[in-house]
Amino acid sequence: MKLAGALAAALLLLYAAGAQAGDWPTFGHDPERTGWARGEDTLNAHDVARLTLLWSVRLRNRPVSLTALTAPLVASHVTTAQGVKTLVYVAGSSGHVFAVDASTGRSIWSVTFARVAPPRYPGTWLCPDGLNATPTIDRRAGLIYVLASDGRLYGLDLGTGRIRWGPIQFVPAYSKDWSLNLIHGVVYTTTSQGCADTPSGIYGIDVRRSAHPLTRKLLVDGLEAGIWGRGGVTAGGRGLIYAATGDGETNPAAGQYASSVIAVRTSEMTVDDYYTPRDHRMLNRLDQDLGASSPAWLASATHHLLAVGGKGGTLYLLNADRLGGADHETPVQTLRLSNDERAYEENGIWGGFASWRDREGGAWLYVPVWGPISKDAPTFHFDHGPDPDGSLMAFKVQYFPRPELEAEWVSRNFNRPEPPVVTNGVVFGLATGENPQQTLGAAVVTARGHYGKRQLTTRERMENTTHAVLYALDARTGKKLYSSGNAITGWVHFSGLAVADGRIYLVDHDSRLYCFGLGK
Repeated sequence: MKLAGALAAALLLLYAAGAQAGDWPTFGHDPERTGWARGEDTLNAHDVARLTLLWSVRLRNRPVSLTALTAPLVASHVTTAQGVKTLVYVAGSSGHVFAVDASTGRSIWSVTFARVAPPRYPGTWLCPDGLNATPTIDRRAGLIYVLASDGRLYGLDLGTGRIRWGPIQFVPAYSKDWSLNLIHGVVYTTTSQGCADTPSGIYGIDVRRSAHPLTRKLLVDGLEAGIWGRGGVTAGGRGLIYAATGDGETNPAAGQYASSVIAVRTSEMTVDDYYTPRDHRMLNRLDQDLGASSPAWLASATHHLLAVGGKGGTLYLLNADRLGGADHETPVQTLRLSNDERAYEENGIWGGFASWRDREGGAWLYVPVWGPISKDAPTFHFDHGPDPDGSLMAFKVQYFPRPELEAEWVSRNFNRPEPPVVTNGVVFGLATGENPQQTLGAAVVTARGHYGKRQLTTRERMENTTHAVLYALDARTGKKLYSSGNAITGWVHFSGLAVADGRIYLVDHDSRLYCFGLGK
């Protein structure tokens, strides 16, 4: 590809929202969802063994089914009534937003959204009727955008919580929405699971138009083909965003893009390109869709690459400029990582990825994998022991003679890993302690799919959990550098980590926010 395209991608990596070095302004740190804290200069492989729990605070939020608090966000040098501070922001499932002092955990402000109407259906763990999307921060405007459970988008002042933008109806009320992404003045989210009878797709709203914001959407397949990767859409180059879709009908001529990766041109909100695995009918039948994770954007001066994976346990490396080639079915590389059982729960690739460039310019990809490693997985240079519940896997990108992912290391056991984050040669991973089981009973597999299993209730899914554990691993070898042990008391469902100014932030299902940093 031309150097100009790489430069454009590099400029986007500076994140146009004007974030500062000590910030973590959106899920995965940036619009490309890299999970890479580029400006972090305190945490490193030599010092992370001194990590300790600095503070934790339980916020006044009622968990709704399995959801509680969104992944944390961080903004530094924010002017508040108490002075200039670094603030940590989380939204709560029962309709709250909290801003706390990063130094102490003390509350600076909180906001509670009033519902305009009750939900039509009772909530479940698939459709909890609560706030689910991680907000996003706009430093230039001094706002944090939050999507309430009734589908209205708010722009709150970073320092006071005062409503300065909206609210504007953005998506249908009580739809299941995923992390907001701010790209060139447009806020995006995705919908899934058909909650509140909402079609699956991508929604965008131009927040630069405060008086008359323009809202557009791209629907992919009725109530199916949900886009439920933790990060929602991933920003790329050439005015494109990328998303992976779930089960459903696959017929591009009719605008149906199930079990696929789509490139969407933001100027028109139309599908510019797509990739569909050749075995997509089997993936649909066994409920092993690609929609479980947001794609990873991997750009260099010579190549634009995209990595994606889903419940089926296969990692796909794609040419981001020509997804799937001429037939839309040809990836650059496929790697079988997990789920030899072909199960639709407890196994596979969930949530999202992290990517990083080392000091020598080498590009790395970090993958959270649920369940034991596949017998067909590549051989890793470093293997850190049995991993029956899951692991983090690291790959180095090789560009010549052709692009491919080289297996570097597989971590110790993670009882199920969240999307990792990385900085200064350290990968931070969270073992959630969640019970990943979704159904009970014997399954009967027919030509049309799985039958015979009973879906677990919310109460049943909250049983057999254990506390989460934060790990720090050497980014090049996977060696364990730190473990939080019993410091985290609760388990975690579908959240994420944030790293800023020498500290790591996370949440648990008890609506507790944790801050880890270097001890003396």
